[in-house]
Amino acid sequence: MSQEFVQISTFPPMVLAHEQANLALLLPDPNPRVGCVITNAAGEVLAQGHTQRVGEAHAEVMALRALRAAGHEARGSTVYVTLEPCAHHGRTPPCCDALIEAGVARVVVAQQDPNPKVAGQGLARMRAAGIEVEVLPPDHPSAVATRELNIGFFSRMTRGLPWVRMKIAASLDGQTALDNGASQWITGDTARSDGHAWRARASAVLTGIGTVLEDNPLLDVRLVETPRQPLLVLVDSKLETPPTARLFTPGRQVLIYAAVPDAAKEAALRAKGADIVYCPGERQKVDLAAMLRDLAAREVNELHVEAGHKLNGSFVREGLVDEFLLYLAPKLIGAGRGMVNIGPLTELSQAVALEFHQVERLGPDLRILARRRGYAGWPG
Repeated sequence: MSQEFVQISTFPPMVLAHEQANLALLLPDPNPRVGCVITNAAGEVLAQGHTQRVGEAHAEVMALRALRAAGHEARGSTVYVTLEPCAHHGRTPPCCDALIEAGVARVVVAQQDPNPKVAGQGLARMRAAGIEVEVLPPDHPSAVATRELNIGFFSRMTRGLPWVRMKIAASLDGQTALDNGASQWITGDTARSDGHAWRARASAVLTGIGTVLEDNPLLDVRLVETPRQPLLVLVDSKLETPPTARLFTPGRQVLIYAAVPDAAKEAALRAKGADIVYCPGERQKVDLAAMLRDLAAREVNELHVEAGHKLNGSFVREGLVDEFLLYLAPKLIGAGRGMVNIGPLTELSQAVALEFHQVERLGPDLRILARRRGYAGWPG
């Protein structure tokens, strides 16, 4: 048996587990992104692993496989995992059972699984099998990091809603396009590539019929590598999407939410491979809140919204945006098209209050993550 150990600097094992979880960023949707590290009694790292694509092995199983491939025994080891090992038969067997059968001595968990099918059951089964189990406090940096990495999964499991992230690229004076609609390109190459990276991590990308008719966008992930394309969601109350729209590409899932039935238009769009869901609200518009509940039922964790100022305004007025992903270019445009159509307000107290969550410079531009006040620590 090999006696060589994997030594990775002096980082604590849970930090290494989070590095593994980050490697799973684009892989397991709709499952959570999880990392796992196994150490011996001396604290030396023996193996690591992270969650694979949906239906494939979870982080714990990947780490156990790596452990055995290196010729090590799991018995008596300590396992560091960012999320509670699952306890139910889903697309794969329970991970808590795999750890029990392997004979590990101790399991340290950064965060309890919010999935009602797990929610402490994995912890209980491991404890019942004689494994020492430790769960980090909710305010521990590793617990917070796990929630942040899986913010959409936590949102769907606890609220029955996806985490809604609205992306906007604008000039420093808040214009997303010139008055004539020209907008390519306000921000630079680095910001645009970063925007595609955020598209890639989302379960679904959403836009409105106004954007389709005016810009005829692809709204896919092109500027960064990705193992999958997110679901494309279109808000199109009257089914006005042309069957010739560029968004209809081979193999791409397109889901259209409508409010006004039209058999002929529906047939033409279904012939292009689109799925149509009627979700009528007031004034022959799509009920956006009901749409979000339906998307959560379809296992959408993170919803990435890239729309025009009118649809953006509807989302904001209804309080449906959790996070704003803003790219600001050092340019002044003057008269143009704004970010969201929510006014005019009569008092400053009516303004939508936000808190900066993160600010970073990307080339010449700024990227700002802002959350509604009271949401900045969610899920806390």
